Amino acid sequence: MKFHRATLDDCADTVGAAVVIDVLRAFTTAAYALAGGASKIALVSTVEEAFGLRGRFPDCFLTGEVGGLPPPGFDLGNSPAALEGMDLTGRTLVQRTTAGTQGVTRCLRADPIYVSGFATARATAERLRALAPEKITFVATGVGPEAEGDADLALADYLEALLRSPSPDGGAGAPGLDARPYLERVRRSTHGRRFTLPMGSASPAADLACAMRVDRFDFAMRVRRTEGLLLVEKA
Repeated sequence: MKFHRATLDDCADTVGAAVVIDVLRAFTTAAYALAGGASKIALVSTVEEAFGLRGRFPDCFLTGEVGGLPPPGFDLGNSPAALEGMDLTGRTLVQRTTAGTQGVTRCLRADPIYVSGFATARATAERLRALAPEKITFVATGVGPEAEGDADLALADYLEALLRSPSPDGGAGAPGLDARPYLERVRRSTHGRRFTLPMGSASPAADLACAMRVDRFDFAMRVRRTEGLLLVEKA
């Protein structure tokens, strides 16, 4: 198994298996939504696309952000903490974010595509190990001109470590693999430090806490292409 890295700038060239990563916060938020009972999450690139899907899914929740804040008319922001404990049973979410959803919509040639934060890391590695692709590309969507994206790169490194060190039962990741150094990189990253600012910012500390609950959930999140949509579901 070979491992590669990509960013939003070059992920359109990705072929084969891909894991699109947005730790802070898109795919942490997605994990909490699915854990809350959401049946699926439609990923879109623009706010206009999100509103357009209301006709197709009348009871959907629009979730996401532009510049870190929910666009006017959206039901929810991009906050995993706000979703924790919310009953979303059977609901469809439509998600638009600045980084995470852009990575998926640009990976037109990749298959399969998984999305992940630390909350679903080990489950994601387990699914990839079972598939045994020749190559896996980790798309760190937070890497850009104004951010080093180390929160996402830390997860890419953690996933690779899990896949390179099988446990005695044949699963992904030796039991002794310590996630703490990777989580510390999240905390110290450019984006992570924003969550330590005073209350009232667009980046609340509770969201950082959710993002750092490694392996919080036992499911992975796979993207399925169907009827022109990019749908995230439990895998």
